[in-house]
Amino acid sequence: MERITYLYKKLRSYGPDSIVPLSAAGSNRQYFRLSHGTETLIAVIGTSKEENDAFVSLANAFSTVGLPVPSVLAVSDDGMVYLQDDLGDQSLYAAIAAGRERGGTYSEEEMLLLRHTIRMLPQLQFAPVVHPSLRSIFSHCYPQQEMDSESIMFDLNYFKYCFLKLRGIEFNEYRLQQDFEHLVADLLVEHDDTFLYRDFQSRNVMLKDGTPYFIDFQGGRRGPIYYDVASFLWQSSAKFSDEVRNLLIDDYLSALQPYKSVSKQAFMQRLHLFVLFRILQVLGAYGYRGLWEKKGYFINSIPLAIRNLQQELALGTSNAYPYLEEVAQTLIVQNEQEEKSRAAEAAKKE
Repeated sequence: MERITYLYKKLRSYGPDSIVPLSAAGSNRQYFRLSHGTETLIAVIGTSKEENDAFVSLANAFSTVGLPVPSVLAVSDDGMVYLQDDLGDQSLYAAIAAGRERGGTYSEEEMLLLRHTIRMLPQLQFAPVVHPSLRSIFSHCYPQQEMDSESIMFDLNYFKYCFLKLRGIEFNEYRLQQDFEHLVADLLVEHDDTFLYRDFQSRNVMLKDGTPYFIDFQGGRRGPIYYDVASFLWQSSAKFSDEVRNLLIDDYLSALQPYKSVSKQAFMQRLHLFVLFRILQVLGAYGYRGLWEKKGYFINSIPLAIRNLQQELALGTSNAYPYLEEVAQTLIVQNEQEEKSRAAEAAKKE
């Protein structure tokens, strides 16, 4: 707390009236709301100076061109603590909670928020292309400056070792590696100087006066636009129907037109490759955070992500990667057996 108070005093010349810890969800960063009179700020204590530097540099760059991100107001000398605007308590995730509870049936108001948010995404993605002053931002990205073959393979190995291994799924390492290498090559066919948010999801969108603001983009890097769309629309807990996804994709493509012209057919073909990759990456994260660290939210999200994977297999997205598809089918069968077992246990308790 002393570091936070010191930084606040350095910024304002007086101390805060109160410091209240905030939930950090799946992050290891610590968040606090500082207040003095009617003013509130957010303090962040990070675990990595490089990650903090990435967020601060990106936030400052995006702010200079008017993008809706929090302004960073002060940074400690060691780079481990910073103060930023308080965007309030309402995330997009919270604002559409009722739609999730209805099994993915979203109200008109909730749909307007979703549509507004995804139409804003191209502005952020193409900011380095449109604004010459932002073309150096990738040098500040951490831990990678771009989505390359190495970073993709890190995520695929994350799925392999933090999910498949922890779930007890048997697989042929050599055959799976061959399919991984094939998938990596397919994902990297296109090269653009666009910003890949990487964790673009409703939890990382705050609503202030009805306007979406982007947060937690410190893992961003140069990369393809498809990944962010996949991340947003195939978020496991959102339970978006095909109809909702299709509408939001149309909104995205409409907002994309000033920056990049692409047919919906071509876009969808590329998008589903990234949906497959994103699901594997997410399962790796759920394995680490849930199966290893025993965090309940991530454990409960695993069946939802596996259902998304099952839908992608049904579309034929994985046909070019036969052994990966075989392993995924084994995972799906395992999940179905576990769900039947849970249902039977629940029936016994009734």
